[in-house]
Amino acid sequence: MSLAEELLELAVATAREAGRMLVDKRPIGGPDVVQTKSSPTDVVTQMDRAAERMIIERIREARPDDGFLGEEGGTHDGASEVRWVIDPIDGTVNYLYDLPDWAVSIAAEVDGVAVAGAVEMPRRGETYTAARGGGALLHTATGTRELRCNADVPLSKALVATGFGYSADRRAHQARVLTGVLPAVRDIRRGGSCCVDLCSLAAGRVDAYFERGVQAWDIAAGALIVHEAGGRVEGLNGAPASPELAMAAGPGTFEAVHALLAPLDPARD
Repeated sequence: MSLAEELLELAVATAREAGRMLVDKRPIGGPDVVQTKSSPTDVVTQMDRAAERMIIERIREARPDDGFLGEEGGTHDGASEVRWVIDPIDGTVNYLYDLPDWAVSIAAEVDGVAVAGAVEMPRRGETYTAARGGGALLHTATGTRELRCNADVPLSKALVATGFGYSADRRAHQARVLTGVLPAVRDIRRGGSCCVDLCSLAAGRVDAYFERGVQAWDIAAGALIVHEAGGRVEGLNGAPASPELAMAAGPGTFEAVHALLAPLDPARD
């Protein structure tokens, strides 16, 4: 078994355990909000923190020398070349309201490059996985299938996923950008979870995705899954995806989306 396969096996097992815990132990009436971050609507629940603690504990039991980057503060340097990038609940507001589109996202990097990723969606009964060079897969109760992004979709027929930030100023700018995007595409979808949107792209359920404000933990596993499904995840003009801008699509479609977004300046507040 290669290192990437070994890391993926651990990522999948841990993400599934965390997903089960988040479903089984979700308080009746919903979890408590214990913190806000960038705005009053950017929330952290006690379950975000509990899931991140559990994920780090499980991985550390198997690999005590690895480092961690976690959304809820679980960031630690390691002695090995491996770092785990963790979002215990991507789509916390969906989880808070008991909407189904939230996920546990775990990626493993070796020397700064993502080599394994798992995205667990308990309410959908879906697990998305990828190992670098090994393709991307969707696992459900009925079986496993290989993922492939849609390619060469004309903008006028492209279903495009996006998300919005939490600050009022950023949302106002994103709304202005959207007025330039919406007339050019088939339609827009806003699900509320970056990694769910990326997995939907890999599965061919949407044709493209863009968003400003995504962080490393939002995108690490999902971007690898898109890459292994034949797609691209980048910023403008070949820059890496970053909080300034992340956009993703399959071959042909990506170039068209880039040409649409570039003059709209989605990376400007």
